[in-house]
Amino acid sequence: MSLRKTLAVAIKPPSSPSSEPTITASDLKVSGVPRPSSGITFRSRKIRKVSSVPVDSSLKTRAYPLSSQSSIDLALRHLQSSDPLIATVIGAHKPPVFGSSSRPFLSLARSIIYQQLAIRAAKCIYDRFLSLFDGGEVGVDPSAVLSLSTAQLRQIGVSGRKASYLHDLAEKYINGVLSDALILEMSDEELINRLTVVKGIGVWSVHMFMIFSLHRPDVLPVGDLGVRKGVKDLYGLKELPGPLQMEQLCEKWRPYRSVGSWYMWRLMEAKTCSIRKSAVAETSLEPN
Repeated sequence: MSLRKTLAVAIKPPSSPSSEPTITASDLKVSGVPRPSSGITFRSRKIRKVSSVPVDSSLKTRAYPLSSQSSIDLALRHLQSSDPLIATVIGAHKPPVFGSSSRPFLSLARSIIYQQLAIRAAKCIYDRFLSLFDGGEVGVDPSAVLSLSTAQLRQIGVSGRKASYLHDLAEKYINGVLSDALILEMSDEELINRLTVVKGIGVWSVHMFMIFSLHRPDVLPVGDLGVRKGVKDLYGLKELPGPLQMEQLCEKWRPYRSVGSWYMWRLMEAKTCSIRKSAVAETSLEPN
């Protein structure tokens, strides 16, 4: 199946690394999109050595978009054989499922609207946004977005700042800097360089877009707090790993670091759930 046919559901991400949204992991449980990064600066530190199984070099050129059960199965087999620690996490959770298709422009516009909002509030505003177009999501295109004034967007709950982000995204499509076709053909590095030029779209947003909308298999969101916490717990680190340490520790996951990251979010969700259950149990045992 070609990449053009495997485009996935719109993500709900944010802007720059310093202003990513405060969406909780539980809010995003349905879509599988994780909690965003908190924009932390990292100190360099000595990397703890972890054991690993040598990676089959042939796999590095054989990674397919995560849009079919066969590609997911291939990713899971690779992760289980290359990293015994993540194999345990995989065995404790259901396989990932990446959603249905959506056009890149629509996905990116939706991610801007959802920035820094609770899911219910964001969905309400997004639904109002769709009501401004003939045919709903089908009618959302760059020209139509540019035809909406800032005042019109503010009337439905879109902030003036986000209105400028939506207009900037649309203008870059109109000017040919971006297009859905170009986005589908760009490498991961090209996507980061090109999309972060758009106002309101940061590296974290692009990483989420590549994983959950484009189904790119080998994306490691090194600045995402949930993934960093998962790696810390998985390898028994004393401190949260920084970007370089993340790259080194997760190298064995290539070319399926997107799936490895997905399991780090599940690992942290399970830990949070366990802590909550323990707290409830302790409360119920307290004397009246």
